[in-house]
Amino acid sequence: MVTASMSKRRQKGDDETAVRKRILDAAFRAFRESGYATTSTLEIATRARVSKRELYALVGNKQEMLIACIGERAKRFDVPADLPVLRDRETLEQVLASFGARLVREISDPEVIAVFRLAIAEVVQAPEVARALDSRGREASRAALREIIARAQASGLLTGRPAELAEQFGGLLWGHLMVSLLLGVAERPNPREIARRARDAAAAFLQLHRLPKDAKDAPAC
Repeated sequence: MVTASMSKRRQKGDDETAVRKRILDAAFRAFRESGYATTSTLEIATRARVSKRELYALVGNKQEMLIACIGERAKRFDVPADLPVLRDRETLEQVLASFGARLVREISDPEVIAVFRLAIAEVVQAPEVARALDSRGREASRAALREIIARAQASGLLTGRPAELAEQFGGLLWGHLMVSLLLGVAERPNPREIARRARDAAAAFLQLHRLPKDAKDAPAC
């Protein structure tokens, strides 16, 4: 009887997880198509084929749905659990290139670009969209990059403020690409282009931030 009871609870949990995902998928589609400000919880419930009561119980109000939608996509930017120990600059360059490639690959995804466009379009009527995107989405990638840089500093491979260094690497990585993607005047780069962009950014970043001994060994101009 105990086993049967546990099985029922597990089944209920699995069912609720599936329904919650259906609600969030419906909410995301509605936000993209109708705009955040004008989308009602009734519309989302109808799309997800659930009652409003179930919608509120499993996810919450409209703003909580938005945060959950962004939060699910932000998980992609966590620092890899198998990040190698940063013992030398060569390893650091490889890690930065790998993370940079993942960043461009994930953020250039059409669904993620759609979230940015939504935030821009709703900035007057629903500024909470931009706030949620910045605090739950963009901050996740910034925090992950700061963590990598902090580890590099702990190993004596970099000097400077992690936040500033992370911003510099981000600038080298993206250039004008993000604006071009938002405007729809550039195609999403293919895997080879993404890898090259990330490698170039990592190399340029470390060239800008050479250690004193590296600068001393560099040939005079």
